[in-house]
Amino acid sequence: MENHSLVQRLIARPEFGPFVLLVVEIGVFWGFNHDFLSPQNISNTLAFTVELGLIALAMTLLMTSGEFDLSVGSLFGFSPVLMWTLFNGGVTSLEMGFVIALVVAALIGLVNGWFVTQLKIPSFLVTLGMLLVVRGSALFITDGFPQRTWSAEGSWLAEALVGDFFIGPFRIYMSLFWFIAAAIALGFVLTQSRTGNWIQAAGGNPNAARARGVNVNRVKIGLFVLSSLMASLAGVISSLRTSAANPNSGTGYELEVIAMVVIGGTALTGGRGTIIGTVLGILILRVMRNGIVLIGVPGLAYNIFIGAIILGMMALHSWLERRHQAGT
Repeated sequence: MENHSLVQRLIARPEFGPFVLLVVEIGVFWGFNHDFLSPQNISNTLAFTVELGLIALAMTLLMTSGEFDLSVGSLFGFSPVLMWTLFNGGVTSLEMGFVIALVVAALIGLVNGWFVTQLKIPSFLVTLGMLLVVRGSALFITDGFPQRTWSAEGSWLAEALVGDFFIGPFRIYMSLFWFIAAAIALGFVLTQSRTGNWIQAAGGNPNAARARGVNVNRVKIGLFVLSSLMASLAGVISSLRTSAANPNSGTGYELEVIAMVVIGGTALTGGRGTIIGTVLGILILRVMRNGIVLIGVPGLAYNIFIGAIILGMMALHSWLERRHQAGT
């Protein structure tokens, strides 16, 4: 009886569906092409995964509080453009340019949070406007062209963020450790800390949260700042790894990140979120993108699969929620 209850509890977890989907996905792609699980392909998949993953982790907390941030994709492109413009122009060192890019990103997050909490404008509209402002700024600074190439070789910042080494046949980037550290830290904050309770209360029932003394506005502003900082960091990591800073980088990333979070089981309406589920959602979409190319499906068909996965996972989460409320 206890074992039966344990199985029921596992199935009822929001992470269960994404986990099963990920296992099936890996099995199918490996069945079509055994190179899918080759060390080189796994290394390449992980290198791309962490960059969007960092943004998705912060977005999980923000969506749990009941808000969205559509400006993360534009910040992904803007921050490295700003950093390299300062460095290439001899204005600052690379490290100081990185710090300035983070400070500017934090200010953008602060403005987003202030508009949402003080002017009571939906976050969808505020961050959509900010997306255009930030993307337009990146294009204006660069005249629409990618920054000139450079070499960050020898920089301790580049080594700390994207330095690589081999463990057997696997090539591991330092960014993977930043992603793991961020996932553990934010998972702890969301599930084991008082701040996590505030975030879930702010998203579930903000009026009740205020009545219990939670400063909902401060919580949301802090999460908007965190979201912008993580998008900025992810953009810089990607830029250092690829030695490129394109003002159009990150276009469409905001929707892909939201899809990762939703697939993982975080409620669109706020009040419930899971970092473990988001990590699974990140892996599902990155494995899908890698796998369909590897088995010969045109990359342009990627959005068809993503849309189908989102619809399927939303239906599954809705079914599990109804079963949970019915007590079955």
